[in-house]
Amino acid sequence: MKLTILGGGGFRVPLVYRALLGDRAEGRITRVALYDVDADRLGAITRVLGEQAAGVPDAPVVTATTDLDEALRGADFVFSAIRVGGLAGRAADERVALAEGVLGQETVGAGGIAYGLRTVPVADAIARRVAEVASDAWVINFTNPAGLVTEAMSRVLGDRVIGICDSPVGLGRRVARLLGADPDEAWFDYVGLNHLGWLRGVRVAGQDVLPRLLADPEALGSFEEGKLFGAEWLRSLGAIPNEYLHYYYFNREAVQAYRKAERTRGAYLREQQAGFYGSPSLGSWRATLADREATYMAANRAAAGVGERAEEDLESGGYEKVALALMRAIARDERATLILNVRNRTTLSVLDADAVIEVPCRVDANGAHPVVVAPLPYHAAGLVTAVKAVEREVMTAAEGGSRAAAVRAFALHPLVDSVTVARRLLDAYVDAHPGLAYLAKS
Repeated sequence: MKLTILGGGGFRVPLVYRALLGDRAEGRITRVALYDVDADRLGAITRVLGEQAAGVPDAPVVTATTDLDEALRGADFVFSAIRVGGLAGRAADERVALAEGVLGQETVGAGGIAYGLRTVPVADAIARRVAEVASDAWVINFTNPAGLVTEAMSRVLGDRVIGICDSPVGLGRRVARLLGADPDEAWFDYVGLNHLGWLRGVRVAGQDVLPRLLADPEALGSFEEGKLFGAEWLRSLGAIPNEYLHYYYFNREAVQAYRKAERTRGAYLREQQAGFYGSPSLGSWRATLADREATYMAANRAAAGVGERAEEDLESGGYEKVALALMRAIARDERATLILNVRNRTTLSVLDADAVIEVPCRVDANGAHPVVVAPLPYHAAGLVTAVKAVEREVMTAAEGGSRAAAVRAFALHPLVDSVTVARRLLDAYVDAHPGLAYLAKS
């Protein structure tokens, strides 16, 4: 079977290849095609993958190309992990937002909107090429903002595009371990949008054990989300929010911490990865990855007044394992339950059928099927519907070049507090990104 990786020069591609190297079952991926617009980055990652494959019998054969159609031909699965504008674009997204006193994170708030406005037109074009060149392929989307991009691609590919994220998986595994449960045996009642979801239950042998954790303030404060949000707030919610909800619940503190930081996250990663790409090797990739994971959401931890990440939270094996499990379930009809980004159908009554949501899904040879979940409480439904409205405005702007829709996307976001600021944000982003020229001042 053939896997095509879009964004094949991306830093995290070796994580995917490492997972493939460990798969020895029948029907495994035997060919990997890397596609990227940057030939130098492709060369660097190809070298690392070659070192990973050394001494591994029957390692998947790797090819690299800057020709999209060549990469797509014959693909059974397409893994999309592109970054339109690169880390320089991310750094600009952060800088522009912070200059206006609002959040610039790459998937949340103004920064996420800017990233979406750049990415949706490219993702739409890719989806159309997949439909033309590899119509039988399943697309696994990890491109951020993952929920928005998956929904945009689904307008072309329907249910054959499925979004993945490692945040819900990491949250569920941390909570299960804390409760003494096997994460692989637990059922996680998780629901929301990408980077905007809540863990509402952890069922083991049919019993929800999450209330036991919520009743224990000491245990609640001992893991990543407990440290970020505080035990009192988690008990008040009666659920464990995805870590990205820290930007909503503690927005003022997060913005202050980001403005005080020496560099934005995008600028930090750009400088960090420049060293790796300048002299690529498996050893330097591992060292850079370890530093990347250790500094993840550092500004949020600073805002919460907590220290460095716990060692168990540095464990790798997130999205690449989800991707592998998803491919296995579809290719081999090995039924699995995974938290994925899929079209809503009738799962959440507050959203329409085509809205992409993030929920547990049953996966088989016919794809991913969202399970029935309990309704969202009003506070969560309010955030979910508001952010989904923003995503829809981003898609409208991208499809028709509508400046008015782009302004609405910024102005309607819960973390942008002024229409005037929304207009200034759009103007600044258009000035910063040539790819947003289609939204130029009128």
